[in-house]
Amino acid sequence: MSATEAEKKLEEGEDEKKKAGELLFCGATGWDIVGRKKGAVEGNLVSPTRLRPLVGVDIRFVASGCVSCHCVALDVEGQLGHGDTIQRDRPTVVSELSKYKIIKAGAGRSHTVVVTEEGNSLAFGWNKHGQLGSGSTRNEIESSPVRCLVSQVTDTACGAEFTAWLSSVEGASILTAGLPQYGQLGHGTDNEYNTKDSSVRLAYEAQPRPRPIATLSGETIVKVACGTNHTVAVDKNGYVYTWGFGGYGRLGHREQKDEWAPRRVDVFQRHNVLPPDAIVSAGSVNSSCTAGGGQLYMWGKIKNTGDDWMYPKPLMDLSGWNLRCMDSGNMHHFVGADSSCISWGHAQYGELGYGPMGQKSSAVPKKVDILEGMHVIRVACGMGHSMVIVDRTNVGERLDQLDIYDGKTSGEGTEVPEAKSPALKPNNKKGASKSADGSKKRKKSKDSSDSEEEEENSDVESDSSGEEANGKVSGRGRGRGGKKSTTEGKGSGRGRGRPPSNKSSQSSQAKTGKRGRPRKT
Repeated sequence: MSATEAEKKLEEGEDEKKKAGELLFCGATGWDIVGRKKGAVEGNLVSPTRLRPLVGVDIRFVASGCVSCHCVALDVEGQLGHGDTIQRDRPTVVSELSKYKIIKAGAGRSHTVVVTEEGNSLAFGWNKHGQLGSGSTRNEIESSPVRCLVSQVTDTACGAEFTAWLSSVEGASILTAGLPQYGQLGHGTDNEYNTKDSSVRLAYEAQPRPRPIATLSGETIVKVACGTNHTVAVDKNGYVYTWGFGGYGRLGHREQKDEWAPRRVDVFQRHNVLPPDAIVSAGSVNSSCTAGGGQLYMWGKIKNTGDDWMYPKPLMDLSGWNLRCMDSGNMHHFVGADSSCISWGHAQYGELGYGPMGQKSSAVPKKVDILEGMHVIRVACGMGHSMVIVDRTNVGERLDQLDIYDGKTSGEGTEVPEAKSPALKPNNKKGASKSADGSKKRKKSKDSSDSEEEEENSDVESDSSGEEANGKVSGRGRGRGGKKSTTEGKGSGRGRGRPPSNKSSQSSQAKTGKRGRPRKT
């Protein structure tokens, strides 16, 4: 591609970013049961659905945490920025941000960061590890927006408990703050220390003040994406850098070692550097980007079954497609390409958008049929849900045919209740009182163990138990996840873990001799 063609394509990409459209949502709406095996899953939106408060509203940008649900969620840690912890099950304007023009945003596990048109950044939500970049961890929760200690900000991205900012300041084009446990801040250390001299318990010193990454001071970083505990960045020359947690090969260095400082990915060098309009994405346990010719490369844990991709490999199913946008969630992916929307991966709540009669998961990229022919502007994936912005031009009638989700109104305006132990009946006898106390303790212990069991199940699904806990015991969660995947693969009788609903389509493809990849119209 010549320099003129590259510049023209870059200008088209910039125009694309300025476009606005209708926001569609698919996936889980019962946030309290996402990631848990127990509980009903009614109310999931298995097809792309319009949200009542946003019908007709021009949406330019959307972001969602890869391990969270707080784009439209239960506000228990202030991550919605309304100054309270009130449950909201429908989109609500953050009044304290109404005086700013927000151009970019990022969402982590329990925090949100936004960028204003003036180049400032504000954040709100959980701040235990300093991920808001406000310079202090005095307030563990900031329920209203606070100023981040960065300037001339052009973009931001959030991991589970850390944040990265891109800045136009020379020599400080990328800054990070938050939890340094796996080196995801890129400062050459995990800040590990013993809580006491006589204790073996480890902790990690929070970094609440954003710091430029010293090893990249001579480079100009133009793109950044964050997974749960790893970071992917691209400089102006098209070189790709990764650092942080190395499990499943998500850093692309052919090994699973953690990297505490940025390390260049050797696949994207010489004649295979990334073009200016490249797409970069980071899921919970994988990474991806588009290189020369628009070819999509992925690495890390791509499927629940099969080997992990320890270095970037081209995803041949999408060769020849003009990819405009992409995002990855826990174990699913969404792509906007040409006049189609494509999704694939492991899903439980309808987040792939295949509809009530469609399959739940897909091992290979597959078109979202209901969106075929629509121009997708941007996509975002979170835990158990996906969001798509589509251009309204020439598809107004088709949008009117989509379902509209009103949200739950019964829980709005109520404070999130705290868990309380059941009251015991009074008993005057000492022995009876002791027995009641003992019974109460046993009951509490049982409830606690049930809760822990549910949390462990949730962690296996989200790959967070192995990465959020102290590093020395992190392998246990990942091991369980791997065991679970193997069992599922054996039970299905398919080595590649494809759902049974694909059987008829696969057999028909075999007869016709066509590949199982999405076809252009």
